[in-house]
Amino acid sequence: MTDTAVFAAGAVVWRLVEDKLRVLLIHRTKYRDVTLPKGKVDPGEMLAQTAVREVHEETGIRVSLGVPVGVSRYWMRPKRQKVVHYWAAEATDDAIRASTFVPNGEIAAIEWVSLKKARARLSYPVDVEILENFARLVDDGVLHTFPIIALRHAKALSRADWDGEDAARPLTERGMRQAKAIVGPLRAFGVRRIATSDAARCRETVAPLERRLGRVAKVTRRISQDAWEAGEADVRAVVGHRVRSRKPAVLCSHRPVLPTILAELALATGTVRGSYVDSASALDVAGFSVVHLSATNPGSGIISIETHTPKV
Repeated sequence: MTDTAVFAAGAVVWRLVEDKLRVLLIHRTKYRDVTLPKGKVDPGEMLAQTAVREVHEETGIRVSLGVPVGVSRYWMRPKRQKVVHYWAAEATDDAIRASTFVPNGEIAAIEWVSLKKARARLSYPVDVEILENFARLVDDGVLHTFPIIALRHAKALSRADWDGEDAARPLTERGMRQAKAIVGPLRAFGVRRIATSDAARCRETVAPLERRLGRVAKVTRRISQDAWEAGEADVRAVVGHRVRSRKPAVLCSHRPVLPTILAELALATGTVRGSYVDSASALDVAGFSVVHLSATNPGSGIISIETHTPKV
């Protein structure tokens, strides 16, 4: 929230019912309207966290985020704008069965409808615009996706302040806070696999995520800065394995190595390389770029890239 804008996030939640696409609408009690699930960012949250939290709070359904489908902007009152970021998000059968939704003072009902009915029932043109963005994904056949996330390690001690080997440089206190802060946003994209450079600063960056997921990271020298500087890195092998697996994954590495990771993701998916690849690799400490790929045909190219930076 700023003096001139209120930030929020939500999702176009979808499912297949007997191979027919349905999207989720919410009927709000207070406003007597029909809209998409969304809500304001809580203090300390990143937008992706907000989206999955609000979907769960309003619908009782836990989702992981897919491709971003746009940003809506509208004026709440003079000189105060609301900015809402949206993603596509699949509701799995298990998530729907586990839904905790009951009508309440905020949400009177939730409804699964076709795209055609959703266009007619949504109360606001800005929501219809987001739905149309989503519909284009459907038309392009890229609804089923998975992310590979390139993550730069969190803030580490500088080389000037460290007497040991560079690979052993630990995170600073700020870096430790950053490592904790990115757990929620990374989980919002459904990350289940972790690969990391063997440098201490990378291993410490993903440690909170390991604990939260109950999984052990794959530690490899292939994406380390030492190997890259020695000409011994094998980024292509690591990236190729992750693309072939088609599972949501995060790769934690270093500033000099990140451009190669993004370039190899483009090559592995037959994507025409452009300036967006370079932009996505220019990450601040603890920043990450989410590369969305088609789950049915990864070789069809990168669908979307989005970049996130924690405010810690």
